[in-house]
Amino acid sequence: MSKIKKVVITAFGDENKLAIVEDDIPDPAAGQVQVAVEYSVVSGSDVNMRRGTYPFQKKAPLTPGYSVVGRVRINGEGCTRFHLGDRVACLSKYDGQAELINLPERFLVFVPGGADPKLAVALVLDWVTAYEMLHRAAQVKRGQRVFVHGLSGAVGGALLALGKLQGAEVYGTASPGKHEALRRAGAVAFDYSNKTWIGAMQKLCGVDAVFDPLGFKSFDESFSILRKGGILVGYGMNLPGLSKANPPSVVPVVLKLLARNLLFWSGKRTRFFGVSRASRNFIPDLTLLFQWLESGKISVPIKAIFKIQDIKDAHREYASSAGMGSIIIEVSRQG
Repeated sequence: MSKIKKVVITAFGDENKLAIVEDDIPDPAAGQVQVAVEYSVVSGSDVNMRRGTYPFQKKAPLTPGYSVVGRVRINGEGCTRFHLGDRVACLSKYDGQAELINLPERFLVFVPGGADPKLAVALVLDWVTAYEMLHRAAQVKRGQRVFVHGLSGAVGGALLALGKLQGAEVYGTASPGKHEALRRAGAVAFDYSNKTWIGAMQKLCGVDAVFDPLGFKSFDESFSILRKGGILVGYGMNLPGLSKANPPSVVPVVLKLLARNLLFWSGKRTRFFGVSRASRNFIPDLTLLFQWLESGKISVPIKAIFKIQDIKDAHREYASSAGMGSIIIEVSRQG
């Protein structure tokens, strides 16, 4: 048993429902490894959990933290894959914003020594999501045209970088102040606050894939710019979290999205994507991204880094329009 500090969502609501508390954590059970957390992230999933709108989530109080990077501290019974002190990563879903966490050994991924851990933690959720949507859900090929909502966000930026590596033409939305930086990165950006992108994409005869993290009415608009044979990949459902609006249920929206597949004569497809650490692709995909980070093949933008005690500010930063990339939480403890 060890004493730890951790973030707790005390009740669903705004940033003031976040607190730092002290608690006890038991030693890891058989098949588990205790990890001393160095870094976590604040993602759309964490914000939606705070608001109580993440699908099928735990009830409050709960500790968020969808991904972690840290050092192996204790191996539970039967755990032999990692040595004490090895740096590992995990898609934790909950409890990552805590000094210590017990995790199933089978879901841990080794982080190579040449990979910066605060960049590596951004790959666990944001970049694996982007990689698997691009390569596995949409199967984007060289020369195809894709449209990304939120190009300057953590997943949007990853889709841009990985899309360009794949040889795709990348279009998307972002605030006007970021258009020049996105142009230098190889994207054609449109103002997210108006709908001129719809007509512009239709004049180009549509796109091969749209990646839409907003959901709700945005799915209808995204579907309208697909060419025949194209696919709309929905994920996140982050529009209410960004606008701070009270969201309707996400279930009917997702069902409506998937029901569009019944319109087979349109030649368009839809899919709602969610990353899973239990999938056969997750560990190989994350391992590949770690190799690319270590070799310099990919560059991971960081929007901001916050200490764990500043978790409220980190959540406020998520909804701000400043900066590009992932929001990192520094959790490291001593001892």
